[in-house]
Amino acid sequence: MNVVPAALATATALGGAGALAGVVLPYRPRVVAVGVLTAGAGMSGAAAGVAALGGGRWAAVFPGLLPLTGTRVAVDALAGLFMAVAGAVVAAVGVYGIGYAAGHGPGALGSRTAQAVLPLFALSLVLVPVAASVSTFLVLWELMALGSLSLVLAEHAERPTVRQAGVRYAVMTHLGLVLLLAGFALFAAKAHGETFTALRTGAHLLSPATRGLVFVPVATAFASKAGAVPLHAWLPRAHPEAPSPVSALMSAAMAGLGVYGLVRTGLDLLGGGPAWWWLGLLALGGLSAVHGILQAAMASDLKRLLAYSTVENMGLVLVGVGACGLFAADGDRPLAALALAAALLHLVNHAAFKALLFCAAGSVLRATGLRDLDRLGGLRSRMPVTAAFFAVAALGAVALPPGNGFAGEWLLLQSLMHGMEVPGVAVAVVLPLSVALIALSAGIAAAVFVKALGVAFFARPRDERAAAAREAPPPMLAGMALLAVGTVALAVAPGLLGDGLDRAVEAVRLPGTGAVTGGGLGVRLAGVSASLSPLWVAAALTAALVLATGLPRLRGRRRRVGARLWDCGGGAPTPRMAYTATSFAEPLQRVFDDVLAPEQDVDVTPVRESAYLVERVRFRHRVPDRIEHRLYEPVSAALAGIGRAARRLAGGSVHVYLGYGFAGLVVLLSVLAVGW
Repeated sequence: MNVVPAALATATALGGAGALAGVVLPYRPRVVAVGVLTAGAGMSGAAAGVAALGGGRWAAVFPGLLPLTGTRVAVDALAGLFMAVAGAVVAAVGVYGIGYAAGHGPGALGSRTAQAVLPLFALSLVLVPVAASVSTFLVLWELMALGSLSLVLAEHAERPTVRQAGVRYAVMTHLGLVLLLAGFALFAAKAHGETFTALRTGAHLLSPATRGLVFVPVATAFASKAGAVPLHAWLPRAHPEAPSPVSALMSAAMAGLGVYGLVRTGLDLLGGGPAWWWLGLLALGGLSAVHGILQAAMASDLKRLLAYSTVENMGLVLVGVGACGLFAADGDRPLAALALAAALLHLVNHAAFKALLFCAAGSVLRATGLRDLDRLGGLRSRMPVTAAFFAVAALGAVALPPGNGFAGEWLLLQSLMHGMEVPGVAVAVVLPLSVALIALSAGIAAAVFVKALGVAFFARPRDERAAAAREAPPPMLAGMALLAVGTVALAVAPGLLGDGLDRAVEAVRLPGTGAVTGGGLGVRLAGVSASLSPLWVAAALTAALVLATGLPRLRGRRRRVGARLWDCGGGAPTPRMAYTATSFAEPLQRVFDDVLAPEQDVDVTPVRESAYLVERVRFRHRVPDRIEHRLYEPVSAALAGIGRAARRLAGGSVHVYLGYGFAGLVVLLSVLAVGW
């Protein structure tokens, strides 16, 4: 029996039932029913994905669902990987969302609208990889975009910044849709069909210029959804302002679907391309990794920090996809398979630890009402379980053993270093630079999450709300526990994904020769003299830690000294004496001062009667996103000016409006006449 169609049908039915429950049920049963049904839809989607990774395939056509073209779906191992990731995240976040929505009352995420949209958005995350035609893919993609936009705006009545973030996200996501329409329309027209099968067949008939005209807009749209710089401006605004379960879904699952679109279109449907495609993607990924982690280092808003961390990690994944395309263009297909396997492994690991980080941040926000690290502190003793989960996820985010992010970045570095022999001056420059950027981002990531964990959980509380925090309710802890189990399993046994990654690589017509092998406990690279055993690394580090902490304690018991520690005469330290997130990041800011371009201003107001007496001194300091500040703000100001000028055209006369319509029709007919 083929599990894939049955599991997908179950997921669709549960998602639809969840949407219906969100509309008809009263508040408290609504939250529970929607959470349970959403989690069930996620589990069914994950089951379908796991079955596809195990070798199951399925395709079907539903003629009546979409006019003219019908609906075409197909599942292979590549789709299965993304379905499994999205489904697992949805299942855990669905459980977590029960406690989160119950604590916020019938407004915001607990409202009928949000509760009806949440299961549909979760379902769209599972179904996007299933699409097998342009029309089906665009419909599911837009359903995902509109669902996420609605949920981002769920708390718009509480904070005006939510509306600003929603506008920015709406503009970026629909510009991306326009690019997708343009690229896929050209592709389908030249390939004489809009099914993915027709696109694969017709891709070989396209001229190099046409292939480039298809790839560039489509890749731009998908890179924007993944949060790649400079198209990332929506992400650090929308993710922090969305409810935390929605932030987890967007960062851990939706951003990854941008990578899916790139792999499916560039490597599968187009069958690869020239080196300049992939060199551009490599540069984009490296820039995203460094820019994202530098901005995360400067951020004091906990959720904004995590959003910029997503930009960094998606940049690393794009480096792997770009390296895969570059090696394939040079003819080294086994090395291309290794690079793609590295990118997909890091994407899976990122989904696990980033969903857990956002859920832990949501628990902190629910308990304290605060996202500002400079006002948090002392949560380790008040929220010990949340602190432990955050620490597990943070260890994965810094890509150090025994965290789960280590294996993916190690594999990525192996593929890049073994690709140094690819000929070409550009390659000789880009690959070593990519290795250096990955190392730099990993080092800064360690500082970022030491800051987040240390300041929020181990420092003294700086706000009475942080001092009065309480642990999250059981449903939220249960959802985080599921994600923590997945994070730990991926950390100690990444080889469990070896066969599935191999099949996913084969789905884009690369040789599945065992890019990652070695069973569950280790990773051994086929054709490359490198291996890794994360479980043994974790065991060795644990033993060293036990010895380092245990021996001094045993020795100290023999020599007890009942003396008070010397405090330099200053007394017990107060919260004002401790490092804040801003002060912790200040040395890094000094190192990267020319890159970050911080802004500061000192305003001295003298007393009216005398210029020599000071009434007030105001110091302002901020580190804006330089790309957003220099690129998006001038464009936004120019568009606002055009909008104000365009108001003069609306004079209120029907005759003038008819004239506008007639003039537009004449211009359109003229363009069509010249074009034909």
